[in-house]
Amino acid sequence: MTFVFSRRLFLRLLGVVYLVAFASLGVQITGLVGAHGILPIGELLARARTSAGVEAFHALPTLLWLSSGDAMLLFLCWGGAALSLLLIAGVIPVVTSALLWMFYLSLTVAGQVFLEFQWDMLLLEAGLLACLYAPLRSPDAEPNPIVRWVLWGLAFKLTFLSGITKLASGDPTWAGWTAMTYHYWTQPLPAWTSWYAAQLPAAFHYWSVPPMFAIELVVPFAIFLPARFRKTRLIACVLMSLLQLGIGTTGNYGFFNLLTIVLYLALLDDRTLGRPPVTQADTDRSRPEPRLWRTAISIAAVAIVCLSAVAFVREIQLTARSRAQIARAWPGRVLAWFEPFRSFNGYGLFRVMTTERPELVIEVSDDGQNFKEYEFRWKPGDPKRRPAFIEPHMPRLDWQMWFAALDPVDAGYWLESLAQRIVDGDAAVVRLLGPNPLGARPRSVRIAFYDYRFTTRAERAQSGAWWVRTLRGRTEVPVP
Repeated sequence: MTFVFSRRLFLRLLGVVYLVAFASLGVQITGLVGAHGILPIGELLARARTSAGVEAFHALPTLLWLSSGDAMLLFLCWGGAALSLLLIAGVIPVVTSALLWMFYLSLTVAGQVFLEFQWDMLLLEAGLLACLYAPLRSPDAEPNPIVRWVLWGLAFKLTFLSGITKLASGDPTWAGWTAMTYHYWTQPLPAWTSWYAAQLPAAFHYWSVPPMFAIELVVPFAIFLPARFRKTRLIACVLMSLLQLGIGTTGNYGFFNLLTIVLYLALLDDRTLGRPPVTQADTDRSRPEPRLWRTAISIAAVAIVCLSAVAFVREIQLTARSRAQIARAWPGRVLAWFEPFRSFNGYGLFRVMTTERPELVIEVSDDGQNFKEYEFRWKPGDPKRRPAFIEPHMPRLDWQMWFAALDPVDAGYWLESLAQRIVDGDAAVVRLLGPNPLGARPRSVRIAFYDYRFTTRAERAQSGAWWVRTLRGRTEVPVP
């Protein structure tokens, strides 16, 4: 089997994912972490430099040390988008891949809580492997088999951990096969398709759990079958991709599902993808990679395998034990130095299923007495507003509001900053929200705490609403 076309396809599709990620971030970044954003990166870097000295450069590896202004943030986003186009076109892929990884790492550091999602880490991990997988000289040279297996290992790690952490967590909804009765309406950013999925019979939700576990826990082992089982690997790729399509079409997960499917496509050889295998004559005509380069790449790949294996073990331990215990255990100590680079990760989406949907609703007033709701662009608010389907765009603030609703105290520091920016009328932040209900700058901000659930078919037919909500309380956010 050969993987020359397979590699070319993987790198170009990875360029598409990078393009989506950078472009999506480019329209949000200044409002999130710009000079007048919710969590200005310049302030974080200044505090880190004061408290940690030169160690801050390792703890926060970002090009924004050169300049932390809005211009640099936008340069990284749109420069990254331009580099993505070069990778799609196959222009010097080894260099382009390295620059893309560096740019995106810089932005994830800058993004703080808004860029700590699992798919941000997955893109960095896949991007780092792409630097090793990309051809240095001839695009017709056969890829390094060690790097190819490491890339396949990432696909296995992501999928298998997604299943095993559900079991290791001890979550009763996964153990009792009832998790999917909650998933569609409690997930962070439902789409209109989520409402229809939630209306399916209870038996469908119940019996959809065993196939999911089979795909996540059994099917990934087909990745490691010998070459003669290439059709089995194709079936595995199709099954795992179908699961991702199911997740992606019933919720908004940014570029996660697209990136995961790109990883699965890397499992397929040239013949399976409909291209004739590269012949020995083709290989002889291609410029061979320098021996020193091949050796260095192989050594780097083996090192990544070791770190990835440690991250694999740690993620399972982390699910079953406390974070403090894991930090003291050997996997935590081994990975500690590498963690700032966010490229050796564990994964475990939905390991614990939420069974309620708390929501924070921002309310504003210009007199301190009469308050109106300040809608977000995408997250649930007005019960009659149809949930939007916006993949592959990733609205960072809307997504983070879901976590804030689960733990408002933990999110208090940036919620207060958000309220202050709303009162100040900072344009970059206001652009992240819906229309101002007052038409003028508010003087007061408060947060209403609601419980939401999807309407039933009968309720929606009667009221036209997509959601039913119950008020739990309100609190005013102190702003100067």
